[in-house]
Amino acid sequence: MRVALNLLGSGDADACVSAGNTGALVATARFVLKTLSNIDRPAIISTLPRTRGHVHMLDLGANIDSPAEILMQFAVMGESMVRTIEGIQRPSVGLLNVGSEEIKGSEVIKSANQLLKSSTLNYVGYVEGDDIFNGSVQLIVTDGFAGNVALKTSEGLAQMLTEVIREEFERNLLTQLSALIAAPVLRSFKNRFDHRTYNGAVLLGLNGTVVKSHGNVDGVAFSHAIDTARLAARKDLVGHIRHDLEASRAPLTQADLS
Repeated sequence: MRVALNLLGSGDADACVSAGNTGALVATARFVLKTLSNIDRPAIISTLPRTRGHVHMLDLGANIDSPAEILMQFAVMGESMVRTIEGIQRPSVGLLNVGSEEIKGSEVIKSANQLLKSSTLNYVGYVEGDDIFNGSVQLIVTDGFAGNVALKTSEGLAQMLTEVIREEFERNLLTQLSALIAAPVLRSFKNRFDHRTYNGAVLLGLNGTVVKSHGNVDGVAFSHAIDTARLAARKDLVGHIRHDLEASRAPLTQADLS
């Protein structure tokens, strides 16, 4: 891991992909590459499947507790990534909360809400857990604890549904014949919600492209992590984020609002 990050830092590599320990990767990458200007902590961002398309979400586990100013930084970096990778000029941004009403949420969430409202981002307000998979917002901002739980829950649910469907179709001869008829639909379902196709989370906020892969994955999943790193490097994602931070999209703090 350290050798790969050293190669990235020296310019001998364009990106680093690792399936190692997340904490070790974050700590080592931060030490070797350093964070971008105006960024205090790196964040992990990835995509989650939806009924239609997908949604980008961060942080997915790099930071368990994140104050409002850090969540604001996450939003700026995530918005820049969605715009760069997806080609969407003004992606919508939502803040994950336990409800959509203004009075709900912790003090940290309420403070982050005010910061986002005062920014130049296309902020739409609070989103709830069901909006992750059924909503329309293109970027969801949260702390690493809630984000990681949502990520692992979605992956576990997809695996469970796939296994239950397989068991039901193998129950007897009649269901096995039904499986032959439904095979095209089943393949489509598997392809749309196969968590392997979403493997590869980008570690934003560093002076280099670093992608985290799950450790217990097959070659298909790891190839998607490599593709994610290749795309981010080809589109100069780090350069775009650095430009946005240096321009008018620099994160606000509570002091800026007083």
